[in-house]
Amino acid sequence: MTFETLGLSPALLRALAENGYATPTPIQAQAIPLALAGRDLLGAAQTGTGKTAAFGLPLLQRLAKETPAKGPRKPRALVLVPTRELAVQVAESLKTYGRHLRLNVTMLFGGVGMQPQVDNLRRGVDILVACPGRLIDHLERGTAKLDAVEVLVLDEADRMLDMGFLPAIKRIEARVPKQRQTLLFSATFEPRIRTLALEFLHNPQEVQVAAKNMIVDTIAHRAHPVDNDRKRELLVEILARRHTEQVLVFGKTKHGCNRLAEQLEKSGLKAVAIHGNKSQAQRQKALDQFKAGKARVLVATDVAARGLDIPDLPLVINHDLPMVAEDYVHRIGRTGRNGATGEALSLVSPEEGALLRDIQKMLKAEVLMEVVPGYEPSRPVRLDAGAPRPANGGRRQAPTRGHRPHGKPATRHAHAGPKQRGGGARSDGGRGRGGQRGTRA
Repeated sequence: MTFETLGLSPALLRALAENGYATPTPIQAQAIPLALAGRDLLGAAQTGTGKTAAFGLPLLQRLAKETPAKGPRKPRALVLVPTRELAVQVAESLKTYGRHLRLNVTMLFGGVGMQPQVDNLRRGVDILVACPGRLIDHLERGTAKLDAVEVLVLDEADRMLDMGFLPAIKRIEARVPKQRQTLLFSATFEPRIRTLALEFLHNPQEVQVAAKNMIVDTIAHRAHPVDNDRKRELLVEILARRHTEQVLVFGKTKHGCNRLAEQLEKSGLKAVAIHGNKSQAQRQKALDQFKAGKARVLVATDVAARGLDIPDLPLVINHDLPMVAEDYVHRIGRTGRNGATGEALSLVSPEEGALLRDIQKMLKAEVLMEVVPGYEPSRPVRLDAGAPRPANGGRRQAPTRGHRPHGKPATRHAHAGPKQRGGGARSDGGRGRGGQRGTRA
């Protein structure tokens, strides 16, 4: 199957060809014809499988075909995303795919000034890519109007629910015309997503290309047991041994990620950190440095676990295990993308035994445990039912916010973002449940 067989317009096919995209991914092959037919869609696919093109291409084709109403251009399509970097990535993808169309794409997210966004809205917008918190701000001020929206897209809907955006999403949906096409995309079809779909979608078609929480089989999973206070030391040794690879390292807290990046720098490793306390400009600068190879290590909180598109990333390291097993899927989904091989390595302290057990349960497989000589833990990592849990019982906190072979796959897919752009950090301007000011990771 090729993009030509999906019914896309010549302008879109030309843009795809210019960017080297020839073969649609499974989610694209199934979703694009249904979306082009005007159907509401509930789509699930594991991270890195090309969901942005799956909704973006039909959205662009619909808007290019229809003539907008006279007067100032109001948004005719609204894409809601949970994080600011994902907003950047989605917008850049839409601009890439629609480069031969006369459509204006604008982003709304927190962490930056309101006035430039107000000016963009006044000049006229066809497609609005927005984070719920900042969009609510504009709606309350009257600087954004949604009465002309024809297509509503909820991207990473499960993540938006995790971040407490449901009240904001409902407020936004109430401002959008009832007669519209709605496309909802999520990593899973968990019960909360189905409930949301019943409320927002009309007789939707379902597209699912992966089982719930399925991990791609091109990722190898390993763990090194080690005492918590020796994790940094072990991490430096691992990076010294594998000195040619770029690595994404996940930490638990904002402060911890900052400190870890500073300690890696002192050890002679160029490292940058991203988390919710950094401004949008600081986050983007760190991502650009990492993608350009100017930094070898990117240290991040879970704020980067979704939507971050880094081509050819061979290794993800969990310096701290996630408190919720499902977040492991989104963390390690940064490697092994689009058919490439990758490796997920976790440093596991004795206190994290129960968390590792939950991850293995979700994977339905054991994670290979390898003790590194000289870093033997003071007590075993126990995975049995009696293993100690963290003080909060592993519950989700309120939003605080193998090696890749040198050869590349023969065909390149239209993935979640263009070659040199990325995203994946929270972008609501610090707004949590119901659009109220909260804490960012």
